[in-house]
Amino acid sequence: MSTRFTRSLLALVGVGALAVTLAACSSTAEAGTSTSGDTGSFAVDENTLVFGVVPDSVDTETNYQPLMDYIAQETGKTVEYHESTDYAALIEAAVAGKIDVASFSGFTYVTAKNNGAAITPISSIITEEGQEPGYYSQAIVPKGSAITDLAGFKGKKVCFVDPSSTSGYLFPSYNLLEEGIDPENDVTPVFAGKHDVSVTKVGEGVECDAGFAEDSEVAKSDKVTVVAETMVPGAPVVVSDTLPDELKAQLTEILGQVTIDDIIASGVESADSDGFRSVFFATSPVDDAYYDTIRDICEKTEAEQCQG
Repeated sequence: MSTRFTRSLLALVGVGALAVTLAACSSTAEAGTSTSGDTGSFAVDENTLVFGVVPDSVDTETNYQPLMDYIAQETGKTVEYHESTDYAALIEAAVAGKIDVASFSGFTYVTAKNNGAAITPISSIITEEGQEPGYYSQAIVPKGSAITDLAGFKGKKVCFVDPSSTSGYLFPSYNLLEEGIDPENDVTPVFAGKHDVSVTKVGEGVECDAGFAEDSEVAKSDKVTVVAETMVPGAPVVVSDTLPDELKAQLTEILGQVTIDDIIASGVESADSDGFRSVFFATSPVDDAYYDTIRDICEKTEAEQCQG
């Protein structure tokens, strides 16, 4: 079972090899090194912080803009938005030292660390008061579908998000394996690229008979039905280990535990919007050990890209 799962993930082995190469190249690159006398280096220069994100949806940049405005205000630096073309590209950017701050998925973080990325998680975004870090990977079908559970996914065209997506591939694949369904051979996998696209394709019921996406995107659609769900570790906000120590401490302080009200009170007016409130309530501190659940699943499935 785990061997078949490994084969379904071999596409990312090349990513790991490329990431190691990038790491070797980045270790010899001197661009971005601080000239202020403080130790540390930057993705671009000491006046700029590059903020990287996973390409979750078409609204990704809008969703993160108030947080980037807050970082810029508190640090006095220009914050440059960097949206990777896909999850693998963000892993490569992290390994190559091309980002200073980022919002990863849990699986992307673990994969990046395994491939040599010098990054540390400091917090995870929560969307409601009293919520713990974490969110749901939901299995969905078109409204009115005869499929009522994961067992019904066998033999169907199934939408996944991306091979490096925590809630859009790793957890779904593990859950399918638990049902005795090979995510490569027992279904026809379709990679949608983004969570909202996966939801749309499933809702249309043409390219995909069923699929997976994170709960925040599923909730926006009235064309799909949830037939199963699994809680996954919250996506981490990370900082680069190569930044000057004083700046790393400042970023940890301002991003480790901050509420939307704190951000608004600091003078960031862009945070006081319905769009930002729908995706952000606060950050809650997390550390590397918080993602051991993902490492456990990697070990159980023998997923090749987990190995580094």
